[in-house]
Amino acid sequence: MKKSIVCNAVIMLLLGLTACKSSFEKVRSSGNPDVIIKTANEYYQKGDYLKAQTLYDLVLNNVKGSANAEQAYFQYAYTHYHQKQFVLGAYYFRNFANTFINSPNREEAAFMSAYCNYKQSPSFRLDQGSTTTAIEDFQLFVNLFPKSERVVECNRLIDELRRKLEEKAFGEGELYYNLKQYQSAVISFDNLLRDYPESPDSERVRYLIAKSNYLLSENSVVDKKDERYASTIERCEDFLMKYEDSKYTKEVKQLKKDAEAKRKALRKGPQT
Repeated sequence: MKKSIVCNAVIMLLLGLTACKSSFEKVRSSGNPDVIIKTANEYYQKGDYLKAQTLYDLVLNNVKGSANAEQAYFQYAYTHYHQKQFVLGAYYFRNFANTFINSPNREEAAFMSAYCNYKQSPSFRLDQGSTTTAIEDFQLFVNLFPKSERVVECNRLIDELRRKLEEKAFGEGELYYNLKQYQSAVISFDNLLRDYPESPDSERVRYLIAKSNYLLSENSVVDKKDERYASTIERCEDFLMKYEDSKYTKEVKQLKKDAEAKRKALRKGPQT
């Protein structure tokens, strides 16, 4: 008896699924734009974004200029976002904002285009192309909609993304340092301070610049040692002027003292 009930339930479920599929396929193959748009909107409201997207795909080119076009394009962009298709989501939201310039949804679409790029932003260890694009898009949004309530959120997200770029830049400089490529480390850290002067890593960055300069001097050919020790002394002084009570202060003072002594010895020349 129980086995019969289970079998009947499975059959009913399969019939139900088949009926749903047949209904979707019937609409999909109908060739009637009004029916397809109406059904796509219904699927969208139910949260079935794949089916909604499939139907929108069929008719978007046919409804341009119609009363249905604006809602269809806007929801079509969201079907990509809800399915984590952020590259396409960014593209379609941007197209919507540029096409429907008088739409009440234009502001939201412009924000969502940037936000889709934000969602693509990877770990700071990876390529940061999406991060840079998201920053540019959020900044563009702020410029276009300076009175929007979303401006505060845009600025917060810009700060978050810029911090990721700082971490990327710091990681690159630290990698050069660990690989004993001290000249490249100095260049990389200098670029970081130029691009992010308020970086919370600036104390350690300046310490590593001073130390990298010293180690570069130590490993240089004789003809370049004097110049590079002089640079080391300058970098140490820059650090000590900014961070009198740093945990690195004692070591930097010693680096400066050693660089001065070795520069002095170089100028005296070899002892006879």
